Amino acid sequence: MRRPFLSSYLTLVTLACSGSIAHAEQVLFVRSGPDLDRWNYPFNSSPGMRPTASTFGNEAGATMFDNRDGQMIVGWNTSSEIPTGLGVDGYTIDGCIIELMVANDFVFSYDSTVDPFTAFLLASDAEYVADEDVGQPIELYGTGFRGAFSLANWQETSPYGAGSALDPSVRNAFALGFNAKGIAVDVSNSVRQRWTPTPFSVGSINKLPDGELVPMNTTMRFVVDVQSPSVKQYLAQSLDQGRLLFSVTSLTKTVQQGSNFPSFYCRENPLVEFNLANAARIELRVSVGQSCAQVDLDCNGVVDAADLATLLSAWGGGGSADVNNDGVVDAADLSMLLNAWTN
Repeated sequence: MRRPFLSSYLTLVTLACSGSIAHAEQVLFVRSGPDLDRWNYPFNSSPGMRPTASTFGNEAGATMFDNRDGQMIVGWNTSSEIPTGLGVDGYTIDGCIIELMVANDFVFSYDSTVDPFTAFLLASDAEYVADEDVGQPIELYGTGFRGAFSLANWQETSPYGAGSALDPSVRNAFALGFNAKGIAVDVSNSVRQRWTPTPFSVGSINKLPDGELVPMNTTMRFVVDVQSPSVKQYLAQSLDQGRLLFSVTSLTKTVQQGSNFPSFYCRENPLVEFNLANAARIELRVSVGQSCAQVDLDCNGVVDAADLATLLSAWGGGGSADVNNDGVVDAADLSMLLNAWTN
C-alpha cells in the first residue's frame, strides 16, 4: 500500500537538502564612542564640533524655546555588524545600554526618577505641584525628524531648524517619545502640552544617592526599556535602516545666563581624544533574523514534517538540526522534535 506520509517525507528530505534554514543570530554591538554627537540647541554655532553638550529646560511659563531646550543627540551606524533591510520583525531587541560621562563638576543634583509636568509649571498655575525631590532627571528618548529631514539624511552638522530659533517646535531633529496611544511624537514641549512622557530610560549613577551633586567624570547609564513595544519598534526600525540615534534631554531648571545644568563629553573633546574621558558608549544585544523555537527548523511557526525532513537529512552531522547542541544530529534531537510536534 502506498504511504502518503512517507512519500511526502521523501519529497521534503530532497527540499531540505537543497538549501539551508536560517535561525536568529544574536549580535553584540558595542562601541566605546559614537559615530555622531551634537549639542542640539538653537544657538549652537558649531553643530557637531563642540567638545561638550548640555541639557536643560526653558523658564517656566515662557512662550519662547522648547521646554526641553538644550538637547544632545548621539548616534551610531550599525550596518557594518547588523544586517539591514530585514523588516521590523527581523530584529529582536534583547538589551540596550547607553552611557554618558559628565563633563562638569558638582553643578547639578542627581535625580533618578521622572518628574511630572506639573512640577515645571508656573507656581501660580492651578495645576502646579512642587517637585517632591531635589534635581531633575536626565532622560533618554529616540530621535525624530521634521521638514525635509529623516533618519537617512540628517547629519550632526545639519541646520537646527526652520524659522526663528526663538520659536518652539521648529528643530529638525527632536526628542521622540510615544503618547498614550503609542504614536511617535515630539516630546520637547510636554509641559506646554500638559502631559508627562515616558522616557526610553532615565539616567542612573551607581552608588550616588538621589539629591547629591554629581562629580565630574561620573558615568551616567541609561538602560533602555526594551520591554516597551513602542521602544522595541523604534529600535528595530532604526536597525533596519542601519542607523540608531538617541536624544538626551532634561527639564533642568536654570536661571538666565546660568550654568547649573548637566554637561556631557562629546567625541570631539580633547580629553576624549587622549583617552582621558569618554564620549557616549553603546552596548546593544539583538537577535537578527527569524526568531523561532529551536526545533522549528524552518521557522514557519509549527513543528511538522518539514522540520522532521530537515533533521533526518542532517543525521550524523551538525548544524541547526542539532537542537540539543551536543555536536551531532541523533536520536536525542529526533526525540526533542517529536515531543514538540504541532498537532
